Amino acid sequence: MSADTLHAFKTWRETAGNVEAYHKVERLWRSTGSLSSDGDIQNLTQATLRTSRPRTKREWSRRLFPVAVVLVPVAALALALVFWLPTRGLYETEIGGQRVVALDDGTQVRLDTDTRIRVRFASGERRIVLEQGQALFTVAHDATRPFRVEAGGTEVTALGTVFDVRRESTGARVTLVEGSVAVTDVQAETRNWRLTPGQQVQTSRRDPAPVAVDATVETSWSQGHLVFRGTPLRDAVAEVNRYLPDKIVLAAGPASEVAVNGSFATGDRDAFVAAVSDLFGLTAQPQADGGVRLTARSVGG
Repeated sequence: MSADTLHAFKTWRETAGNVEAYHKVERLWRSTGSLSSDGDIQNLTQATLRTSRPRTKREWSRRLFPVAVVLVPVAALALALVFWLPTRGLYETEIGGQRVVALDDGTQVRLDTDTRIRVRFASGERRIVLEQGQALFTVAHDATRPFRVEAGGTEVTALGTVFDVRRESTGARVTLVEGSVAVTDVQAETRNWRLTPGQQVQTSRRDPAPVAVDATVETSWSQGHLVFRGTPLRDAVAEVNRYLPDKIVLAAGPASEVAVNGSFATGDRDAFVAAVSDLFGLTAQPQADGGVRLTARSVGG
């Protein structure tokens, strides 16, 4: 690079706003150096360079042209990475939404309401980070690449199986439908469990241990229904609320402990409110924010 080019670059950097912009690109460029061997990054780089080569214009200064040749592809790639990297391998649903994601290895992941996962596949491992929500995994067998799900300090390892994971604030709830999985508390690796079909472990509990559950009931959400069997009303309301942008508020009182039995379509607030109001003598009061409040009916009301 000639002295004239360096002088032109120095002049450009002295222009207001250019210094900080250059530093941002420079920092991002350094941070992405480790990704140079990534196939997706290489393809993106080539595509960016093909589409961003500057065209010669007569009004450009000869002294600025070499600088532009260097900076335009770098800036274009940096901007592409800024928008692309944060969403790479990211899949999510909104409140009330569900979706099925087919992964490259043949695994299928069904995402429940308000769920977000990140997929990180490598040559020796298939890893999913469950950042929030709940997902049902139907894992394609691959003995050379263990399939691992990370959720709230809990890690689930499987080779070929069907299992459900719900992330909780301090751990996860893991339910095995088919096959076999190993569940580990990554903060204390001596705390680990191997589940058999029809078992569940909730690692957020003080003394977690596998318990027998009805896997069909536990995964009924994947069929668009919530099944309750002797579930306290307060817990049933909390579960129904996961699918609702406008929530149900249950007033404190004895009714919160009554047992709920039945099947309800996910997201059908009106049907649930009507059923529990009729069964347990509750009054549904619409709220200004769009929600509904359930209170005990007054005597004689």
